[in-house]
Amino acid sequence: MNKIRIAVLCSGGGTNFQAIMSAQQAGMIPHGEVVLVVSDHRDAYVLKRAAMCGVESAVVDLKEVPDRSEREERILEILREKEIGFVVFAGFMSILSERFIRAYEGRIINVHPSLIPSFCGKGYYGLHVHEAALRRGVKVTGATVHFVNEECDGGPIILQKAVEVKEGDTPETLQKRVMREAEWVILPEAVELVCKQLSGE
Repeated sequence: MNKIRIAVLCSGGGTNFQAIMSAQQAGMIPHGEVVLVVSDHRDAYVLKRAAMCGVESAVVDLKEVPDRSEREERILEILREKEIGFVVFAGFMSILSERFIRAYEGRIINVHPSLIPSFCGKGYYGLHVHEAALRRGVKVTGATVHFVNEECDGGPIILQKAVEVKEGDTPETLQKRVMREAEWVILPEAVELVCKQLSGE
């Protein structure tokens, strides 16, 4: 069986990348294989994680290539060169253009730390999402994996998982629980679901 070649795009620590790799090593992603990590930050810890996992990495740094269209073109070139069939955003902070999305239409997914349509869209990323959830006083939050389209956090939903908000939660404690109980669970599941679909099975 030909496995779908996966690239993970990440700007930071790479805990979601690690969750995918752990699932892959446990045989939970039989239809796909992570072969590349791309980061827009040269000092992102995900690059160290990639090296430890024996996965090739590439950097198109925001500071070195400030022009978005040039940055996107370089990323697309790398993806084409490595024959990537599926792209996973795992804490990738660059918003990409329609042109980029069209090049991988139906083959890009993202994980977002809330139950979309709550606390999503422009400005809702990282701790901001959890701060907003606590401000609003919601009792349940969670994570969503969705296809990426032209609208920020607006693509079709693949999987969601709810997480309880506890008394005394801070944005940091809530972020950790959402990662552990939702993001790290549903992202690898969604990766396998989409790879299986793309492989035509």
